[in-house]
Amino acid sequence: MAREIDKLSAVLVRQAPAGKYADGNGLWLVKRDKGTGKWVLRVVVHGRRREMGLGSIADVGLKKARELAGKWRAVVRDGHDPIKERERQRRERKRNLHLLKDVAEDAFEARKAELKGDGKAGRWFTPLQLHILPKLGDVPVAEIDQIDIRDTLAPIWHAKAETSRKAMNRLGIVMKHAAALGLDVDLQAVEKAKALLGKSRHKAGNIPAMHWRDVPGFYSSLDDGSVTHLALRLLILTGARSRSLRFLHADHIAGDVWTIPAELMKSTLSAAADFRVPLSPAALAVIEEAKRHARDGHLFPSARRGVISDMTLSRLMERRGLEARPHGFRSSLRDWLADCTDAPHEVAETVLGHKVGGAVERAYRRTDFIEQRRKLMARWADHCAGKSGKIMHIAGAGA
Repeated sequence: MAREIDKLSAVLVRQAPAGKYADGNGLWLVKRDKGTGKWVLRVVVHGRRREMGLGSIADVGLKKARELAGKWRAVVRDGHDPIKERERQRRERKRNLHLLKDVAEDAFEARKAELKGDGKAGRWFTPLQLHILPKLGDVPVAEIDQIDIRDTLAPIWHAKAETSRKAMNRLGIVMKHAAALGLDVDLQAVEKAKALLGKSRHKAGNIPAMHWRDVPGFYSSLDDGSVTHLALRLLILTGARSRSLRFLHADHIAGDVWTIPAELMKSTLSAAADFRVPLSPAALAVIEEAKRHARDGHLFPSARRGVISDMTLSRLMERRGLEARPHGFRSSLRDWLADCTDAPHEVAETVLGHKVGGAVERAYRRTDFIEQRRKLMARWADHCAGKSGKIMHIAGAGA
């Protein structure tokens, strides 16, 4: 039975028995029994009576029900059907309710073709996965603001400057991707978060390197024939980067030349070129010994699966109390080239796989100086073996 009451009260809402109770202006309380009930708004739209549910009394109190009723009556006054309008708004909210983790995955998929090894080798997604998504992954991307970003990255902003920079960069890309999808996001949130975090106090330092004079002593200690010792020996002898060496495959070797595939070079772009490394007799001997450890063609496999990790190489040096790290042997080699040879700058830089000169100059250069580098690497191998330290003369690039 419907009951006309001037105004409902919170007490009546709780205690009224089953029935229908009007609050006025089309708002009704419908109770199935004393403990349960719901709110209904009755309106007339284009000459038709419409009943719109506003929620149960367990979820919506009297004050809130009146606010909702007022909101939807205003929609009726504007000539719209409130039920259809609510459905439209729900669809819009659902469209904007993409979680950050979903948008991040979609952004990653869209960029895989641009990234080395489909982005897995370069770990494009890792900064997001480790430092952003654990806290913000389940948040709708449309709700993320600079405060959320600041609070997420504040713990590592100064302590891990490079890591946080990468995480912020990736998040900015994801936010732009969300905007391209038509989602309502704040494209300035990342920049505003940077302003809130302030300039990082962390000062990037060079990776510790062993002086070239100390390399022979360390090299001679790598004598047990294990995967780790052999990997470090070849790393020293070639000046290669750790990743290129750890993923060395037997197919990459032809005669005394190791061709590093483009995807294993440092550049993140798939357009990077293959790089040839001349192998000294000492390097070839290490490779021959490493073949007995090979698994699936990889010369430096890990104990379980895949290839040896960079951390394995670093830990060996840590356990010996050394400050230097594996990557630092590239600096050792470069310093030796400067101190003990007269190798031209472009040749010495090419030894390390560095790009030399501008794009136009590189386009016209048809050599990778492999013959000059072959002589240098043989001489460097002699130095590592403790055989010689005298100055070596190398012909210039134009010779």
